[in-house]
Order: sequence, then C-alpha cells, then structure tokens
Amino acid sequence: MRITFVGGGNMASALAGGLRGRGFAASQLQAIEPLAASRARIEAAFGVRCFESALPAALDCDVLVLAVKPQQMRAALAPIRGRLDAQLVISIAAGIRLAEVSRWLGGHRRLVRTMPNTPALVGAGITGLYADPSVDAAGRAQAETVLAAVGKTLWVADEAMMDAVTAVSGSGPAYVFYFLEALAQAARGLGFSETEARALALETFAGAVALARASDEPLATLRQRVTSKGGTTEAALRVLDGEDAAGALARAVQAACARGRELGDSLGAD
Repeated sequence: MRITFVGGGNMASALAGGLRGRGFAASQLQAIEPLAASRARIEAAFGVRCFESALPAALDCDVLVLAVKPQQMRAALAPIRGRLDAQLVISIAAGIRLAEVSRWLGGHRRLVRTMPNTPALVGAGITGLYADPSVDAAGRAQAETVLAAVGKTLWVADEAMMDAVTAVSGSGPAYVFYFLEALAQAARGLGFSETEARALALETFAGAVALARASDEPLATLRQRVTSKGGTTEAALRVLDGEDAAGALARAVQAACARGRELGDSLGAD
C-alpha cells in the first residue's frame, strides 16, 4: 500500500511515524507540503519523499490522506479535481463532510472521513471513522491500517455521528486537561508545590484510567468503590453534585457537537 499525505503538519507526521513504526517502508510513504522547512523536517524524521505540489504525487498512490486545515481543503484539492481513479481518500480535517470532499474532487466517492485526537501524536489516540457507502471492505481495511497506526479506532454507521465523535473524543483531551489543571490548582491551594501538584494530578488520573481499563465493571461501580459512606471522597463528590458538574459537562459536550454541525454547514456553504 502506497500512501500520500496532503499536508505535512503534526497529524500527518504522527501518522507517518506510526506507520513507519509498524513496518511501512519509507518508499511506501510520501507527502505534499508547500513549506520547505516542513518538507525538510518530514524527510529528516521519516525518510519519506516530499513534494511541493500535488501533481503527480497525489495520483501515484493507493491511499491519499488529506491532512490540511479545513479552510485550506478546497484549494488543496483543486489541482487533482477529476483526476483520481481508484485511490482511497481519507480526510482527517475536522468538520468537512464527505459530500463537500466529493464535490471538490469532481465526484470521487471512495472517501473515508475521520476524526483523530491529539493523543495520536504520542500513539495513544482514538479515531472515529465513517466510510462512504461506496467504500468496500478492502477500502475500510486500508483506512483502519492508516489510523490504527496512532491508536484505537471506532467506526460509525452515520456521518452525522462524526460531530458527536468530535465533541467527545476530538475535544475530549481539552476536557481532561481542564480537569487536571483544576485538580493541580486545588493541590497548590493545599500547600503542594507546582511540581508536586502536577505529579499528584497526572499520576492519579493515569492510575484511575489504568484501573478502568483493567476492569469490565461500569465506571459508576469503580467510582462507588472509592467512595466510602461518610468519608472524604463522599464529601468531595457531594460538592460536585451540588454544582451539577456532570450536567455542566454534558452541556459542554452538547455545545461542542452543535458547534461542529455549524462549522460543517459553513465549510460546505461555498
């Protein structure tokens, strides 16, 4: 499988690194990147060929990964409009629907829309994927191979669910960092140094995630096991419940999902 990346930013670099780590040869990968400094960085890091313009590199591949910013997508696809054949096209651009990608490509339908998240940069991401109905099992397997190089994958049957994926896992790392920041600040308020507070917050979170991964029990059960009646944890959770912390998070995720739909509408308006 030969893969061409359109765009050489952080996510393209993460995917290239992940694929190289999984045994892909440098000769199987190439990138299209207009910035000379970015081309030099990618070539040095992964040994892959880089090109300044889309042609002919975009046509000389089995899989084309669109890794440019959403607002740059239409212009990036203009040189190859109507020129693709059997290539599978994978978009990792947030908010852009497959109907728009197909239109900008002149009707190409072998498309997969994906939403990775930033932990993919360290190989620990989770990516939501949706395939156009015209994509066969082999095409889905190709997309799975590419995105599994940076973490777990989750397929959805309805493209509308990609806005929900974006709201939960795409934006999710920011929610986690927000919580970690608040917990570390609370620790500082109790007298710990910045270094100590950061360590307590990070290791507590990492340990709790490890426990959850090692158990098949519901998350609520795991929480209840830490919450002794009349104890310190119960006192803390009573405050969070009183502030409707769970409800606030649900509303935040809903707001992210709604904004994703709005962005999709605006990106497809031209």
